[in-house]
Amino acid sequence: MKDEVCIEAGETKTLDYVDGNLRLKRHAKVKGKGEPPKLTVAGNIYCDGKNTFDCSVYAENLEAEDDVTIYGDLEIKNRIEVEDGKLEVYGNLKADHVNVDNELYVERNIQARTVNVGGSIKVRGDMDAADIDVGGSFKAEGKVKAKTVDVGGSLKIESQAEIKKMKVGGTAKVTGGKIREIDVGGVFESKGQLEFEKIDVGGVARINGDSNKGEKIDVGGKLEVKGSLSSKDIEVGGVFHVNGKLEGEDVKVGGKMKVDGELKLTGDIEVGGKMEVKNTIQAKNIKVGGVLNAKKIEADEHVEVGGSVETEDGVKAKFFRIGKRGRVHGPIRADRVIIGKEAQVEDIYGREIILRHEARARNVYGEIISIESGCHIDGEIKYTRELRMNERVYLAKQPQKVDKLPL
Repeated sequence: MKDEVCIEAGETKTLDYVDGNLRLKRHAKVKGKGEPPKLTVAGNIYCDGKNTFDCSVYAENLEAEDDVTIYGDLEIKNRIEVEDGKLEVYGNLKADHVNVDNELYVERNIQARTVNVGGSIKVRGDMDAADIDVGGSFKAEGKVKAKTVDVGGSLKIESQAEIKKMKVGGTAKVTGGKIREIDVGGVFESKGQLEFEKIDVGGVARINGDSNKGEKIDVGGKLEVKGSLSSKDIEVGGVFHVNGKLEGEDVKVGGKMKVDGELKLTGDIEVGGKMEVKNTIQAKNIKVGGVLNAKKIEADEHVEVGGSVETEDGVKAKFFRIGKRGRVHGPIRADRVIIGKEAQVEDIYGREIILRHEARARNVYGEIISIESGCHIDGEIKYTRELRMNERVYLAKQPQKVDKLPL
């Protein structure tokens, strides 16, 4: 290999091949030969800064102490190191390792094992890398394929993503795709259909697409889904809204939950405030602190509501409880029913029914019925085994013991 070729400060030189290393002093420029023009360096390229290559560049390594601009493709066999500067490539970028202190801009595609940028990355084409680490912002207009993506500030991917683990400190916006693990400190948004294993968002998450599938979702603030969602475990600290069908195992919401379609769970649902479901709710256990509205409610085990329940087709469960001063519109069907103090309900069908002090019901049908003092029954009472009533129970009709209860 020959000795190093040096281009002095401010000088412009035309080269096509360097059988050794190439050094560019500050503000030096290189023009390539051929059509399209290119430069091949057998060794390494050293740039003092503010250097321009009016050609495609091929070399073993590239080291720079300031800004470097490549008007063509840049293909480095091993490592790119740019200290205290930015790298601009107006073609394709290919290297084993890319380290840039400030900014990286690539007009077309990036292919690398690792990409580490202290400031920002903008790539107009596709990006394929094992590990991507960005201190500031990351924007890709094409597809992104990576094992890990770690961004301190904001991320925006305008095409499909295929990422195993994505971590963003601020805001992340993707078009959709397959992202196994998503960890975002602020706001996460997916514009298209998304497949995932885990989503962990500190603030707000928005997911769009006809059919979104995952394993676990944990959102500290608000989760909005425009479309259908299937996820085993969902936990939302504030508000959860699904504009479609929701399927899964367990759901826990601290504030308000709304589903514009059907809700079907194999596990439990717990909502601290208000829960609205346009169609049917199916779950193992349902617990709502405030208001529960749905067309129909079906639970394999328990339904417990602190405030009010409103349905068209009623509630069906093994156990049903409405809290103190609660309200229930629609029939209740359960093996065991407890109506809280001063609560008001309509028709009750059950094996064991308890109405607490000053509760009010329309019709009560059960095997064993217990009615505490001050209760009002505006319709009829029918029972098959036992009726226990305290004093001061107000009845519209005398209770009847029957062989068979109404359905």
